[in-house]
Amino acid sequence: MLYIFHGQDDFSLNRALERVKADLGDPQMLAVNTTKLGGQMLSLSQLKDNCNVAPFLSPYRLVIVDGLLKRFEPKPGKQRFSKRAVTESENELGEGLASYIKQMAPTTVLVLVDDSRISGHNSLLRKLSPLAKMKTFPLLRGRGLTAWIQQRVSEEGGSITSDAVSLLAELIGGNLWAMNNEIQKLLLYTQGRTIAEEDVRQLVSYAQEANIFVLVDAVVEGQVQKAQLTLYRLYQEGDSPTHILAMITRQFRLIAQARELGSGLSRQQIQDKLGLTANYALDKTLSQAKLYDFEHIKRAYDKLLETDLAIKTGKYNDQLALELLVAELAPS
Repeated sequence: MLYIFHGQDDFSLNRALERVKADLGDPQMLAVNTTKLGGQMLSLSQLKDNCNVAPFLSPYRLVIVDGLLKRFEPKPGKQRFSKRAVTESENELGEGLASYIKQMAPTTVLVLVDDSRISGHNSLLRKLSPLAKMKTFPLLRGRGLTAWIQQRVSEEGGSITSDAVSLLAELIGGNLWAMNNEIQKLLLYTQGRTIAEEDVRQLVSYAQEANIFVLVDAVVEGQVQKAQLTLYRLYQEGDSPTHILAMITRQFRLIAQARELGSGLSRQQIQDKLGLTANYALDKTLSQAKLYDFEHIKRAYDKLLETDLAIKTGKYNDQLALELLVAELAPS
């Protein structure tokens, strides 16, 4: 039996893997009969040796191989995909594995997992997909993400308003590990009542990150008073000056990266390269990047470094250093 699970939504991928395990008998005995292998350097003989072992006091043996598909992924080139030489060992593995699956012991369950995007041009995927139970796990967006939030809250016995769902989706995006953690916190906080938008604003850590965008927006637009008020709000919400400084630095780094990427890439490609899962964060970063040239970004980095040194050397206390930074970052 062969399963192939791949995609960037590793939360859903891991849940699917847990469901496979649940169907294979006693969890403790299955753990004894489970082997995990890295796919990047795996040979066909090594894979066969592990799959051929008979299960011990269990009906099944589970072999999980991580990252094997990525090894056969063609490299992006000037055209859609560039031709890529397949090594002799990879060719042997690809051809041999397809043949081996057909005669693999019925007591062995082989699962290939890969937490990255695998294209239809992947040679190993093409060979194995007719023989496998396959499922892809792309990052959830839009209606798929909001439906997932509603379902997850319902599964945990809770309820949530549509406004709260929309805000969670906007702030966190498709990072379902983070989303699940925030949902658990909200369920504990609300203690059985419906989760409302205000609960999300008060409790979800990503709401504080959203205020960083407001702060940087105000700085970019030269609204020093608004920037200072946002800074005070972050203090009142319990955010430390050092964390605020780190988040401002991170945002200017994202702005610089967005500027460097230019206009030759699609929105999805830019989002992937910046590592941003939330549309809110991407929209803010792209709009801020349009307002900053590289000279302005360089000056901002210099000011951020000066502030960090001023805090570490005791020249200014944390809050005063940040207030001076906000005033100095604003365009004159």
